[in-house]
Amino acid sequence: MDVIFDPLLPWPVLYVAVAVAALFAALAIWRGLNGWWLRAPAMAVLLLALANPSLQDEERDPLSDIVVMIVDESASQRLSDRESQTALAVDALSTDITSRGMELRTVTVPDGQGDAGTELMTALSDTLSEEPKTRIAGTILITDGQVHDVARTPDINAPLHTLLTGRATDWDRRLIVKNAPAFAILDEEITLTLRIEDQGVVPQDVPARASLSIAIDGAEAQSFDVPTGEDLQLPLKLPHGGMNVLQFTVAANEGELTDRNNAAVVQINGVRDRLRVLLVSGEPHAGERTWRNLLKSDSAVDLVHFTILRPPEKQDGVPVSELSLIAFPTRELFLEKVDEFDLIIFDRYKRRGILPALYFDSIRQYVENGGAVLVAAGPDFASADSIYRSPLGDILPAEPTARVLDQGFTPLISELGERHPVTEGLEKFAPGPTVDGVPGWGRWMRQIEVEPLQGQTVMTGIEDRPLLILDRVGDGRIALMASDHAWLWHRGFEGGGPQLELLRRLAHWMMKEPELEEEALTAMAEGQTLTLTRRTLSLEVGELEITGPDGTVTTLPFEESSAGRFTTVFEAPEPGLYRLKEGDQESVVAVGPAAPREFIETIASGDKLETQVKATRGGILRLEDGIPNLRMVGEGRNAAGRGWLGLTPRNAYLTTNVTVTPLVSPWLFLLFAMVLTVGAWLREGRR
Repeated sequence: MDVIFDPLLPWPVLYVAVAVAALFAALAIWRGLNGWWLRAPAMAVLLLALANPSLQDEERDPLSDIVVMIVDESASQRLSDRESQTALAVDALSTDITSRGMELRTVTVPDGQGDAGTELMTALSDTLSEEPKTRIAGTILITDGQVHDVARTPDINAPLHTLLTGRATDWDRRLIVKNAPAFAILDEEITLTLRIEDQGVVPQDVPARASLSIAIDGAEAQSFDVPTGEDLQLPLKLPHGGMNVLQFTVAANEGELTDRNNAAVVQINGVRDRLRVLLVSGEPHAGERTWRNLLKSDSAVDLVHFTILRPPEKQDGVPVSELSLIAFPTRELFLEKVDEFDLIIFDRYKRRGILPALYFDSIRQYVENGGAVLVAAGPDFASADSIYRSPLGDILPAEPTARVLDQGFTPLISELGERHPVTEGLEKFAPGPTVDGVPGWGRWMRQIEVEPLQGQTVMTGIEDRPLLILDRVGDGRIALMASDHAWLWHRGFEGGGPQLELLRRLAHWMMKEPELEEEALTAMAEGQTLTLTRRTLSLEVGELEITGPDGTVTTLPFEESSAGRFTTVFEAPEPGLYRLKEGDQESVVAVGPAAPREFIETIASGDKLETQVKATRGGILRLEDGIPNLRMVGEGRNAAGRGWLGLTPRNAYLTTNVTVTPLVSPWLFLLFAMVLTVGAWLREGRR
């Protein structure tokens, strides 16, 4: 029961009345009025009556205290026996807390979205915002201590405790990629910085060196013996243009917590600084200038043009001393430096005795060793002087029949060409629409009849005869265009056609760019959604085998999305490195980092939470030492000790009813005031 005041006048007015009463009392004393000691109480009684004192009686229902328990269920909590430690602690503490008549709020925290890590403090802040602070007796975190949102710790007026899972003897080894460029120029050396680092209590029998495996694009890995605990400078040249996926793996040791952080994936986009092209023209003709202009229009192309302006058999009586041409360095180009070219184009070239058989044999070896040759065949290809009858003929994908077909025809994409990346969708670049299966581009006027020997015919001409044939020879590639009239497209004849796009695709396919490979398995990640594409010339493919970071194998069927392309979608359950396999095609893709944030630091430690725990007089204990007892401690007292944690009782209540009764009847106040006033008057009047 409490005494309260509910004044009949506003408090400021009442304060003024008190001041006036005090002034009158002082004046009465100063003037010597012998009834001042009756006047002053009379005024006090009146002022007290105006203050309206009352007795307030409340009916209260006690409220139970609340304990908040945040349970870490992130990926790192699934290491070793941490899950069982957590489950035992939750069961024991839940029973203890509820048996004391307290309410328990248990919140489980999984991995954060994306690669946010463990967000315990965010969960704690959200939970406390929904509960009255006056009822919170304490908060308990069950975690390995690797919290990634400590900066979001809320203001807590109750003890904050941390129970650590894991073992004091835990240790782990991880691989760190400290420096890796996003792109690099082909044939130029780049340097990656790696580090193999040990954490925790490392056993003495663990060697100070580790086996590091390096694989590119899922190919066979190479292993190296490297030291741990120091930066490793790895010089590297990218093997091809486009995206290069580099996978680094450190061999796991017995006893370490996990091998999830023993791998890393680096994706580097390989770009060519310059494309070095050698154009060999047999004689000046209308298409020669087109080839030259197309190649020279690209600033990334270094072009060397070798052309026969005056064939040896030409006898016009011009003295040699009057010829102004400089001797072309054929030996240097075709023998000594042929490997420096990315692409060699033969445009209507025939054997004239200028390039001996030895040079053609050098070009054949250049292709077998990884080079690329494009032959644009003219009438000379069908003659007895055809380059097919040189050592180069050993690798050409088709043999000329000696027939030259001089008639108009529209180049068509073959059934196989509709699935080949070089010609797939090429009709979309035509200046006109496709009508009855015929692309809307201009005709060509000549075709060389050839008999295919090997390779893939992706375009056809007159009566479905092979027009463009692609083939792989050794490590290199070769293409045969059985016509010398592709330049008509460039000149806009009958609307023209996509010669530039066709040449670009041919060049990129011959440069082994991954996006133009006819057999490939690729993946595109958006968040944790993987769009997987199998590109193939086959009409059907098998199931896709996906191996997750934890070794789980998932198989998915492909669906044909377009000619030569089969796709499927996979929702990755967690970040990490996924290995893909279909038939003889293998690939790797990283969803988030190969080693997610949860596995960067895996050793259980309370260092990150120490400041926040100490600020509330809480404690950090290890569950391997046993589940602590709970004690009730007063507010402001130390709330943790060896083997025990303290909770602060709040004694909160809910007021269900309030009764207010006047302390004294108003009439009684009035009577007291009148008696005192009359007494003062009588005393002063008698004098």
